[in-house]
Amino acid sequence: MATGAKTPRFTHPAARGACPFAPPPAYRQARQEEPVSRVSLWDGSTSWLVTRHEDIKAVLSDARFSSDSTRPGFPFISAGARQLNSGQPTFIRMDDPEHSRLRRMLTGEFMIKKVGALRPEVQRIADDLLDRMTEGRSSADLVREFALPLPSLVICLLLGVPYQDHDFFQECSRVLLRRDSSAEDVTTAQARLADYLVELTDAKRSRPDDGILSRLVARGELSTEEIGAMGRLLLVAGHETTANMTALSVLALLRNPDQLAHLRRHPETTPAAVEELLRYLTIVHSGLTRVAVEDVDLAGVRIRAGEGVVCVINTANRDERQFPDGDQLDLSRDARLHLAFGFGVHQCLGQPLARLELQIALDTILRRLPELRLAVPFEEIRFRGEMLVYGVHELPIAW
Repeated sequence: MATGAKTPRFTHPAARGACPFAPPPAYRQARQEEPVSRVSLWDGSTSWLVTRHEDIKAVLSDARFSSDSTRPGFPFISAGARQLNSGQPTFIRMDDPEHSRLRRMLTGEFMIKKVGALRPEVQRIADDLLDRMTEGRSSADLVREFALPLPSLVICLLLGVPYQDHDFFQECSRVLLRRDSSAEDVTTAQARLADYLVELTDAKRSRPDDGILSRLVARGELSTEEIGAMGRLLLVAGHETTANMTALSVLALLRNPDQLAHLRRHPETTPAAVEELLRYLTIVHSGLTRVAVEDVDLAGVRIRAGEGVVCVINTANRDERQFPDGDQLDLSRDARLHLAFGFGVHQCLGQPLARLELQIALDTILRRLPELRLAVPFEEIRFRGEMLVYGVHELPIAW
Protein backbone atom coordinates (compact mmCIF):
# COMPACT_ATOMS: atom_id res chain seq x y z
CA MET A 1 0.00 0.00 0.00
CA ALA A 2 1.52 3.30 -1.13
CA THR A 3 1.40 6.17 1.35
CA GLY A 4 1.13 9.95 1.31
CA ALA A 5 4.88 10.60 1.17
CA LYS A 6 5.27 10.29 -2.62
CA THR A 7 7.05 12.94 -4.67
CA PRO A 8 4.71 15.25 -6.64
CA ARG A 9 4.26 14.07 -10.22
CA PHE A 10 3.57 17.53 -11.69
CA THR A 11 1.92 20.83 -10.84
CA HIS A 12 -1.85 21.22 -10.98
CA PRO A 13 -3.29 22.72 -13.13
CA ALA A 14 -1.08 21.11 -15.78
CA ALA A 15 -0.25 22.59 -19.18
CA ARG A 16 -2.84 22.10 -21.90
CA GLY A 17 -2.10 20.13 -25.06
CA ALA A 18 -2.79 20.75 -28.73
CA CYS A 19 -6.55 20.04 -28.57
CA PRO A 20 -8.37 22.81 -26.69
CA PHE A 21 -11.29 20.49 -25.93
CA ALA A 22 -9.14 17.83 -24.25
CA PRO A 23 -7.79 17.68 -20.69
CA PRO A 24 -4.04 18.25 -20.27
CA PRO A 25 -2.05 15.27 -21.56
CA ALA A 26 -0.39 14.88 -18.15
CA TYR A 27 -3.76 13.94 -16.64
CA ARG A 28 -4.43 11.29 -19.26
CA GLN A 29 -0.99 9.80 -18.63
CA ALA A 30 -1.59 9.87 -14.88
CA ARG A 31 -4.94 8.12 -15.32
CA GLN A 32 -3.22 5.32 -17.22
CA GLU A 33 -0.09 4.98 -15.09
CA GLU A 34 -0.78 6.39 -11.63
CA PRO A 35 -4.47 7.23 -11.25
CA VAL A 36 -4.02 8.57 -7.71
CA SER A 37 -0.98 10.84 -8.01
CA ARG A 38 0.75 13.32 -5.75
CA VAL A 39 0.80 16.82 -7.31
CA SER A 40 2.01 20.30 -6.37
CA LEU A 41 -0.35 23.26 -6.14
CA TRP A 42 0.24 26.96 -6.84
CA ASP A 43 1.50 27.73 -3.32
CA GLY A 44 3.93 24.82 -3.07
CA SER A 45 1.56 22.64 -1.07
CA THR A 46 0.75 19.14 -2.28
CA SER A 47 -2.44 17.23 -2.86
CA TRP A 48 -3.65 13.95 -4.31
CA LEU A 49 -4.95 14.09 -7.89
CA VAL A 50 -7.62 11.50 -8.72
CA THR A 51 -8.19 10.86 -12.42
CA ARG A 52 -10.26 7.68 -12.93
CA HIS A 53 -14.04 7.63 -13.15
CA GLU A 54 -14.59 4.91 -10.54
CA ASP A 55 -12.14 6.43 -8.06
CA ILE A 56 -13.69 9.88 -8.32
CA LYS A 57 -17.15 8.42 -7.70
CA ALA A 58 -15.72 6.70 -4.64
CA VAL A 59 -14.28 9.96 -3.29
CA LEU A 60 -17.36 12.09 -3.97
CA SER A 61 -19.69 9.56 -2.30
CA ASP A 62 -17.51 8.95 0.80
CA ALA A 63 -18.16 11.09 3.90
CA ARG A 64 -14.52 10.55 4.92
CA PHE A 65 -13.65 13.12 2.25
CA SER A 66 -14.88 16.50 3.47
CA SER A 67 -16.15 19.47 1.46
CA ASP A 68 -15.55 21.80 4.42
CA SER A 69 -12.99 24.27 3.09
CA THR A 70 -12.16 25.55 6.58
CA ARG A 71 -10.53 22.23 7.51
CA PRO A 72 -6.73 22.15 7.66
CA GLY A 73 -5.26 20.63 4.51
CA PHE A 74 -8.16 21.57 2.23
CA PRO A 75 -6.64 22.17 -1.24
CA PHE A 76 -7.15 25.47 -3.05
CA ILE A 77 -6.15 25.73 -6.68
CA SER A 78 -5.30 29.46 -6.57
CA ALA A 79 -4.82 32.38 -4.21
CA GLY A 80 -8.17 33.77 -5.33
CA ALA A 81 -9.95 30.49 -4.60
CA ARG A 82 -8.49 30.47 -1.10
CA GLN A 83 -9.58 34.07 -0.57
CA LEU A 84 -13.13 33.19 -1.62
CA ASN A 85 -13.21 30.91 1.38
CA SER A 86 -12.92 33.91 3.72
CA GLY A 87 -16.41 35.17 2.92
CA GLN A 88 -19.83 33.98 4.05
CA PRO A 89 -19.77 30.22 3.38
CA THR A 90 -22.28 28.44 1.18
CA PHE A 91 -23.54 24.88 1.52
CA ILE A 92 -21.27 23.56 -1.25
CA ARG A 93 -18.39 24.07 1.18
CA MET A 94 -20.10 22.37 4.10
CA ASP A 95 -20.64 18.79 5.27
CA ASP A 96 -23.83 17.22 6.57
CA PRO A 97 -25.94 17.90 8.50
CA GLU A 98 -25.55 21.64 7.83
CA HIS A 99 -25.05 21.05 4.11
CA SER A 100 -28.31 19.09 3.81
CA ARG A 101 -30.26 21.56 5.93
CA LEU A 102 -29.36 24.49 3.70
CA ARG A 103 -29.51 22.62 0.40
CA ARG A 104 -33.05 21.39 1.17
CA MET A 105 -34.20 25.02 1.24
CA LEU A 106 -33.46 25.18 -2.50
CA THR A 107 -34.16 21.63 -3.66
CA GLY A 108 -37.79 22.33 -4.49
CA GLU A 109 -36.82 25.26 -6.68
CA PHE A 110 -34.86 23.00 -9.05
CA MET A 111 -36.98 19.85 -9.18
CA ILE A 112 -37.39 18.48 -12.69
CA LYS A 113 -41.14 19.12 -12.83
CA LYS A 114 -40.84 22.71 -11.66
CA VAL A 115 -37.96 23.44 -14.02
CA GLY A 116 -39.87 21.81 -16.87
CA ALA A 117 -42.65 24.33 -16.38
CA LEU A 118 -40.13 27.04 -17.33
CA ARG A 119 -39.65 25.64 -20.83
CA PRO A 120 -42.04 28.07 -22.62
CA GLU A 121 -40.42 31.08 -20.94
CA VAL A 122 -36.87 29.91 -21.65
CA GLN A 123 -37.85 29.22 -25.26
CA ARG A 124 -39.32 32.73 -25.54
CA ILE A 125 -36.07 34.23 -24.21
CA ALA A 126 -33.99 32.17 -26.64
CA ASP A 127 -36.15 33.20 -29.60
CA ASP A 128 -36.09 36.88 -28.61
CA LEU A 129 -32.31 36.85 -28.31
CA LEU A 130 -31.91 35.21 -31.72
CA ASP A 131 -34.40 37.65 -33.24
CA ARG A 132 -32.28 40.57 -32.08
CA MET A 133 -29.00 38.87 -32.99
CA THR A 134 -30.01 38.07 -36.57
CA GLU A 135 -32.07 41.12 -37.48
CA GLY A 136 -30.50 42.67 -40.57
CA ARG A 137 -27.17 40.95 -39.95
CA SER A 138 -25.23 37.90 -41.05
CA SER A 139 -22.66 37.58 -38.23
CA ALA A 140 -22.36 38.09 -34.46
CA ASP A 141 -20.53 37.06 -31.31
CA LEU A 142 -22.59 34.15 -29.99
CA VAL A 143 -21.20 34.53 -26.47
CA ARG A 144 -22.13 38.19 -26.01
CA GLU A 145 -25.46 38.11 -27.84
CA PHE A 146 -26.90 34.72 -26.97
CA ALA A 147 -24.93 32.25 -24.84
CA LEU A 148 -24.33 34.65 -21.93
CA PRO A 149 -27.61 36.60 -21.81
CA LEU A 150 -29.81 33.48 -22.03
CA PRO A 151 -28.86 31.90 -18.68
CA SER A 152 -28.34 35.34 -17.12
CA LEU A 153 -31.90 36.34 -17.93
CA VAL A 154 -33.23 33.02 -16.63
CA ILE A 155 -31.34 33.05 -13.32
CA CYS A 156 -32.25 36.69 -12.74
CA LEU A 157 -35.89 35.80 -13.31
CA LEU A 158 -35.70 32.88 -10.88
CA LEU A 159 -33.85 34.76 -8.15
CA GLY A 160 -35.62 38.07 -8.45
CA VAL A 161 -32.45 39.94 -9.46
CA PRO A 162 -32.82 42.92 -11.85
CA TYR A 163 -31.28 41.93 -15.20
CA GLN A 164 -30.28 45.54 -15.83
CA ASP A 165 -27.52 44.93 -13.27
CA HIS A 166 -26.01 42.09 -15.34
CA ASP A 167 -22.88 44.01 -16.35
CA PHE A 168 -22.07 44.49 -12.66
CA PHE A 169 -22.53 40.92 -11.49
CA GLN A 170 -20.89 39.45 -14.59
CA GLU A 171 -17.86 41.67 -13.98
CA CYS A 172 -17.67 40.44 -10.37
CA SER A 173 -18.07 36.84 -11.53
CA ARG A 174 -15.15 37.14 -13.93
CA VAL A 175 -12.88 38.29 -11.12
CA LEU A 176 -14.06 35.55 -8.75
CA LEU A 177 -13.56 32.84 -11.37
CA ARG A 178 -10.14 33.86 -12.71
CA ARG A 179 -7.39 31.54 -11.53
CA ASP A 180 -4.92 34.43 -11.62
CA SER A 181 -7.01 36.94 -9.66
CA SER A 182 -5.13 38.30 -6.67
CA ALA A 183 -6.50 37.85 -3.16
CA GLU A 184 -7.11 41.62 -3.04
CA ASP A 185 -9.13 41.60 -6.28
CA VAL A 186 -11.22 38.67 -5.07
CA THR A 187 -11.86 40.39 -1.74
CA THR A 188 -13.07 43.52 -3.50
CA ALA A 189 -15.30 41.69 -5.99
CA GLN A 190 -16.69 39.44 -3.29
CA ALA A 191 -17.50 42.40 -1.05
CA ARG A 192 -19.17 44.33 -3.88
CA LEU A 193 -21.34 41.37 -4.84
CA ALA A 194 -22.15 40.55 -1.20
CA ASP A 195 -23.18 44.16 -0.49
CA TYR A 196 -25.35 44.19 -3.60
CA LEU A 197 -27.14 40.96 -2.70
CA VAL A 198 -27.57 41.89 0.97
CA GLU A 199 -29.14 45.19 -0.05
CA LEU A 200 -31.36 43.41 -2.56
CA THR A 201 -32.38 40.82 0.02
CA ASP A 202 -33.24 43.53 2.56
CA ALA A 203 -35.45 45.17 -0.07
CA LYS A 204 -37.36 41.88 -0.53
CA ARG A 205 -38.50 42.04 3.10
CA SER A 206 -40.68 45.06 2.35
CA ARG A 207 -41.28 44.44 -1.36
CA PRO A 208 -41.39 40.67 -1.93
CA ASP A 209 -41.77 39.14 -5.38
CA ASP A 210 -42.01 35.60 -6.79
CA GLY A 211 -38.25 35.01 -6.80
CA ILE A 212 -36.15 32.59 -4.79
CA LEU A 213 -34.60 35.34 -2.66
CA SER A 214 -38.05 36.47 -1.51
CA ARG A 215 -39.06 32.91 -0.68
CA LEU A 216 -35.90 32.44 1.38
CA VAL A 217 -36.70 35.67 3.24
CA ALA A 218 -40.25 34.46 3.89
CA ARG A 219 -38.98 31.24 5.48
CA GLY A 220 -37.43 33.28 8.26
CA GLU A 221 -34.68 30.72 8.91
CA LEU A 222 -31.66 32.53 7.47
CA SER A 223 -29.92 35.84 8.06
CA THR A 224 -29.74 38.41 5.30
CA GLU A 225 -26.04 37.56 4.88
CA GLU A 226 -26.78 33.83 4.52
CA ILE A 227 -29.45 34.51 1.90
CA GLY A 228 -27.06 36.84 0.10
CA ALA A 229 -24.42 34.08 0.03
CA MET A 230 -26.93 31.63 -1.46
CA GLY A 231 -27.89 34.24 -4.01
CA ARG A 232 -24.23 34.76 -4.93
CA LEU A 233 -23.70 31.05 -5.47
CA LEU A 234 -26.78 30.67 -7.66
CA LEU A 235 -26.19 33.90 -9.57
CA VAL A 236 -22.57 33.18 -10.46
CA ALA A 237 -22.97 29.45 -11.13
CA GLY A 238 -26.33 29.94 -12.84
CA HIS A 239 -25.03 32.03 -15.71
CA GLU A 240 -21.31 31.20 -16.01
CA THR A 241 -21.64 27.44 -16.43
CA THR A 242 -24.48 27.30 -18.95
CA ALA A 243 -23.15 30.26 -20.94
CA ASN A 244 -19.79 28.59 -21.43
CA MET A 245 -21.26 25.16 -22.12
CA THR A 246 -23.54 26.64 -24.78
CA ALA A 247 -20.78 28.41 -26.69
CA LEU A 248 -18.30 25.57 -26.32
CA SER A 249 -20.92 23.04 -27.46
CA VAL A 250 -21.63 25.01 -30.62
CA LEU A 251 -17.91 25.24 -31.34
CA ALA A 252 -17.40 21.51 -30.73
CA LEU A 253 -20.25 20.70 -33.12
CA LEU A 254 -18.81 22.98 -35.80
CA ARG A 255 -15.48 21.16 -35.41
CA ASN A 256 -17.24 17.80 -35.75
CA PRO A 257 -19.47 18.32 -38.83
CA ASP A 258 -20.58 14.68 -38.94
CA GLN A 259 -21.99 15.02 -35.42
CA LEU A 260 -23.56 18.36 -36.26
CA ALA A 261 -25.23 16.81 -39.31
CA HIS A 262 -26.49 13.91 -37.19
CA LEU A 263 -28.09 16.30 -34.70
CA ARG A 264 -29.67 18.37 -37.47
CA ARG A 265 -31.18 15.20 -38.95
CA HIS A 266 -32.37 13.96 -35.57
CA PRO A 267 -33.31 16.96 -33.40
CA GLU A 268 -35.32 14.64 -31.15
CA THR A 269 -31.97 13.33 -29.84
CA THR A 270 -30.97 16.73 -28.45
CA PRO A 271 -31.35 15.65 -24.77
CA ALA A 272 -28.95 12.73 -25.32
CA ALA A 273 -26.62 14.98 -27.33
CA VAL A 274 -26.45 17.41 -24.43
CA GLU A 275 -25.31 14.60 -22.12
CA GLU A 276 -22.53 13.64 -24.52
CA LEU A 277 -21.44 17.26 -24.87
CA LEU A 278 -21.39 17.62 -21.09
CA ARG A 279 -19.18 14.53 -20.91
CA TYR A 280 -16.89 15.50 -23.76
CA LEU A 281 -16.40 19.13 -22.73
CA THR A 282 -16.78 19.06 -18.90
CA ILE A 283 -16.13 22.75 -18.35
CA VAL A 284 -14.95 22.43 -14.72
CA HIS A 285 -11.30 21.74 -15.54
CA SER A 286 -9.72 22.67 -12.22
CA GLY A 287 -11.29 19.75 -10.38
CA LEU A 288 -13.55 19.15 -7.39
CA THR A 289 -11.68 19.47 -4.10
CA ARG A 290 -11.96 17.54 -0.83
CA VAL A 291 -9.84 16.83 2.25
CA ALA A 292 -9.61 13.46 4.02
CA VAL A 293 -10.87 13.48 7.61
CA GLU A 294 -9.44 10.04 8.34
CA ASP A 295 -7.07 7.63 6.61
CA VAL A 296 -8.61 6.18 3.45
CA ASP A 297 -7.28 3.56 1.03
CA LEU A 298 -8.03 4.46 -2.58
CA ALA A 299 -6.81 2.52 -5.64
CA GLY A 300 -3.84 1.11 -3.77
CA VAL A 301 -2.87 4.44 -2.17
CA ARG A 302 -3.30 5.39 1.46
CA ILE A 303 -4.54 8.95 1.77
CA ARG A 304 -3.89 10.26 5.26
CA ALA A 305 -6.25 12.37 7.32
CA GLY A 306 -5.64 16.04 6.58
CA GLU A 307 -4.44 15.46 3.02
CA GLY A 308 -6.19 17.23 0.15
CA VAL A 309 -7.72 15.54 -2.88
CA VAL A 310 -8.45 17.05 -6.30
CA CYS A 311 -10.86 15.08 -8.51
CA VAL A 312 -10.33 16.00 -12.17
CA ILE A 313 -13.72 15.16 -13.61
CA ASN A 314 -12.87 16.21 -17.17
CA THR A 315 -10.25 13.46 -17.27
CA ALA A 316 -12.58 10.94 -15.64
CA ASN A 317 -15.23 11.70 -18.25
CA ARG A 318 -12.84 10.42 -20.92
CA ASP A 319 -11.90 7.28 -18.99
CA GLU A 320 -11.89 4.54 -21.62
CA ARG A 321 -12.99 1.95 -19.07
CA GLN A 322 -16.26 3.84 -18.67
CA PHE A 323 -16.52 5.55 -22.07
CA PRO A 324 -14.82 3.62 -24.91
CA ASP A 325 -13.18 6.00 -27.40
CA GLY A 326 -13.73 8.68 -24.82
CA ASP A 327 -11.68 11.27 -26.69
CA GLN A 328 -14.22 11.19 -29.53
CA LEU A 329 -17.43 13.22 -29.59
CA ASP A 330 -20.17 10.67 -30.34
CA LEU A 331 -23.72 11.97 -30.01
CA SER A 332 -25.10 8.44 -30.27
CA ARG A 333 -23.25 7.44 -27.09
CA ASP A 334 -25.09 6.78 -23.82
CA ALA A 335 -23.22 9.32 -21.71
CA ARG A 336 -25.60 9.52 -18.77
CA LEU A 337 -22.99 8.28 -16.28
CA HIS A 338 -20.76 11.32 -16.83
CA LEU A 339 -19.56 13.33 -13.84
CA ALA A 340 -19.94 16.82 -15.31
CA PHE A 341 -22.34 17.74 -12.49
CA GLY A 342 -20.30 15.97 -9.83
CA PHE A 343 -21.54 12.96 -7.88
CA GLY A 344 -22.96 12.16 -4.47
CA VAL A 345 -24.66 14.55 -2.06
CA HIS A 346 -22.87 17.58 -3.51
CA GLN A 347 -23.76 17.04 -7.15
CA CYS A 348 -24.98 20.18 -8.88
CA LEU A 349 -28.33 21.36 -7.55
CA GLY A 350 -29.16 23.25 -10.74
CA GLN A 351 -28.52 20.47 -13.24
CA PRO A 352 -32.20 20.19 -14.36
CA LEU A 353 -32.15 23.89 -15.23
CA ALA A 354 -28.77 23.60 -17.00
CA ARG A 355 -30.04 20.69 -19.09
CA LEU A 356 -33.21 22.56 -20.04
CA GLU A 357 -31.29 25.68 -21.07
CA LEU A 358 -28.73 23.73 -23.08
CA GLN A 359 -31.37 21.69 -24.88
CA ILE A 360 -33.36 24.78 -25.82
CA ALA A 361 -30.26 26.78 -26.77
CA LEU A 362 -28.83 24.13 -29.10
CA ASP A 363 -32.17 23.20 -30.64
CA THR A 364 -33.01 26.85 -31.32
CA ILE A 365 -29.61 27.76 -32.76
CA LEU A 366 -29.46 24.76 -35.09
CA ARG A 367 -33.06 25.09 -36.19
CA ARG A 368 -32.92 28.80 -36.92
CA LEU A 369 -29.38 29.05 -38.31
CA PRO A 370 -29.11 26.30 -40.94
CA GLU A 371 -26.00 27.93 -42.48
CA LEU A 372 -24.22 28.35 -39.13
CA ARG A 373 -20.42 28.56 -39.43
CA LEU A 374 -17.41 30.15 -37.78
CA ALA A 375 -16.74 33.73 -38.84
CA VAL A 376 -13.00 33.50 -38.05
CA PRO A 377 -10.41 30.73 -38.35
CA PHE A 378 -10.62 28.23 -35.50
CA GLU A 379 -7.04 29.12 -34.51
CA GLU A 380 -8.17 32.65 -33.61
CA ILE A 381 -10.69 31.50 -30.99
CA ARG A 382 -9.59 32.54 -27.48
CA PHE A 383 -10.20 29.82 -24.91
CA ARG A 384 -10.74 30.57 -21.21
CA GLY A 385 -7.80 28.58 -19.90
CA GLU A 386 -7.27 31.11 -17.10
CA MET A 387 -10.79 30.67 -15.71
CA LEU A 388 -12.21 28.15 -13.27
CA VAL A 389 -15.07 27.60 -15.73
CA TYR A 390 -13.68 26.70 -19.16
CA GLY A 391 -15.10 28.03 -22.39
CA VAL A 392 -14.37 30.68 -25.00
CA HIS A 393 -14.21 34.44 -24.55
CA GLU A 394 -15.94 35.11 -27.85
CA LEU A 395 -17.43 32.96 -30.57
CA PRO A 396 -17.73 34.90 -33.85
CA ILE A 397 -20.27 33.09 -36.03
CA ALA A 398 -21.91 33.74 -39.39
CA TRP A 399 -25.01 32.37 -41.07
